[in-house]
Amino acid sequence: FVHLHVHTQYSLLDGACRLNELVARAKELNMPAVAMTDHGNMFGAVDFYEEAVSAGVKPIIGCEAYLSPTTRFDKTSDQKGTAHLVLLAKNALGYANLMKLVSAGYLEGFYYKPRIDKEILAKYAQGLIGLSACLKGEVASRLSAGKYDEARQAADDYHQIFGAGNFYLETMDHGMPEQKLVNEGLLRLARELNLPLVATNDTHYLNQDQAEAHEALLCIQTQTTLSDPKRMRMSSDQFYFKSGEAMEE
Repeated sequence: FVHLHVHTQYSLLDGACRLNELVARAKELNMPAVAMTDHGNMFGAVDFYEEAVSAGVKPIIGCEAYLSPTTRFDKTSDQKGTAHLVLLAKNALGYANLMKLVSAGYLEGFYYKPRIDKEILAKYAQGLIGLSACLKGEVASRLSAGKYDEARQAADDYHQIFGAGNFYLETMDHGMPEQKLVNEGLLRLARELNLPLVATNDTHYLNQDQAEAHEALLCIQTQTTLSDPKRMRMSSDQFYFKSGEAMEE
């Protein structure tokens, strides 16, 4: 098993996986490779690459991008529909295109967060693999809202952008009931559109016992406290770097 959705210390105030510890853990679990998919940036790409190569683990360089619900140039106040999308570089061209997309997210699309849109994604999709991301991905959020036809259209859009075999529907299970519902929809979409599936764990910290520390990190990000009942929080303690056996289970 290889983790393809991982937030390191460079997912600022949202990821708690230090690069050296992340690579060491992947090696300890006999994983041949590991991905880095930080929120909107590639700040740690070079350090991650060097750390992984020196440990004999294949580095997969990626990013969890933010997509504007309209265009990247739209700087209106209503941007709640911003969707997540995981991008992985599969070759040198993909790495170059990933850098172009991430740079455009900051230089052209920045509005609270670095954002891209489907227009520029289509322009630089070559050499990239797309994964449909978490519950905040466009496909999953449509399924959560009971909008199956819209989810189907979104999945087909990405399939057309990335090309056959390069877009995967991403299934996760952190013990959250809404994920069970979404996963059923993803299986149906996979059959109807002939799309491949991939299992990920949206990793934000290395070990399960670090869940509470990660909650404190989120509080720093959102300027709140652990005692605040309305604070942003993870819904479970399952967002850790699981072993292949745990993932299979």
